[in-house]
Amino acid sequence: MKKFKHLVIRLIRPVKQSKWYADLLFAIPRIVGGLLLTIDFGSSKFGMPWSPAEKELGLFEVVDWFPEDVKAFGGIFALAPTFFAWMGAASEAIGGLFWALGFNTRMTSFLIMCTMLTAIFLQKWGEGTWGMLPAMGFLWIAMFTLVLGSGRFGLDALISRKFNQSKS
Repeated sequence: MKKFKHLVIRLIRPVKQSKWYADLLFAIPRIVGGLLLTIDFGSSKFGMPWSPAEKELGLFEVVDWFPEDVKAFGGIFALAPTFFAWMGAASEAIGGLFWALGFNTRMTSFLIMCTMLTAIFLQKWGEGTWGMLPAMGFLWIAMFTLVLGSGRFGLDALISRKFNQSKS
């Protein structure tokens, strides 16, 4: 149990920059990207309280066209298109919210990276650079937040501080 707790602490504890304003500079793309991902990209495919009403999505429901898109990717995606559509849409809608809050940032970043790589190579590749740009932008944010975590401006920093206080 102690090793598991140590692993959780290592995953949550963010890298803090020496100056607070450097952490703020790193937090801005994470927060803005998270809000864009959850409010626009994710909620148009996945039922969230802020999903557009015209989508008529129930809570945590995937829009009907998305599993068909995922099935067209072929391979393992064709075996369980509803599962992979749900995972991709959830990583955008819920993951974007977690990014904006700086909660479980590294794990969220890993899942968003998987989703964006899939989107780039299996969905957007033929659309050229402009078509791939949104997914590439989210991928870049995911790459640096995977390494840095939330920084000092996120829930991960508060949680890791609580872990450190309970150790003392």
